[in-house]
Amino acid sequence: MKLKDVQTTEYNSFFQGYMDQVGELPLVENLKDGLKTSKAFFKGIPREKQEFRYAENKWTPKEILLHLIDSERIFCYRALSFARSEHESLPSFDENTFAKNSRANPRSWEDLLEEYVAVRVATIKLFDSFNDEVLLRKGEVKQKTLSVRATGFIICGHEAHHKRIITERYL
Repeated sequence: MKLKDVQTTEYNSFFQGYMDQVGELPLVENLKDGLKTSKAFFKGIPREKQEFRYAENKWTPKEILLHLIDSERIFCYRALSFARSEHESLPSFDENTFAKNSRANPRSWEDLLEEYVAVRVATIKLFDSFNDEVLLRKGEVKQKTLSVRATGFIICGHEAHHKRIITERYL
């Protein structure tokens, strides 16, 4: 299943910018490719840039990496909830509050990368376990529809978005 199969009614229009950054690979292959390319990308960020802010109140690359980890965990919880037919609307989360309280900067880059890899491997296993019927299931986040398969592609596009921001504004 590829992004072209996902209907715009399966996700909040807020996520369109992320969907626009997703490649043509099938979902699980997209996640695997993201693991490979992102691991190399993040390993290539120089130590002196890991805690750099290009403007006041902007996140550092360490905070961005932990934001990706946190967001992926939240999106996986949503996908799992919908896959198991949860009917309650799930809450959103405040990414700025998460980043502010993340304690990312005191951590080592290597530790953050190790956590990223562990989370992505778990994400790949989760989405690989879903069949076509499960991928079509939907739920709600703050009263907005979200499908299991759209959630997986949002993870891919969100990661691509932040790598682009790092490239443009930090490196």
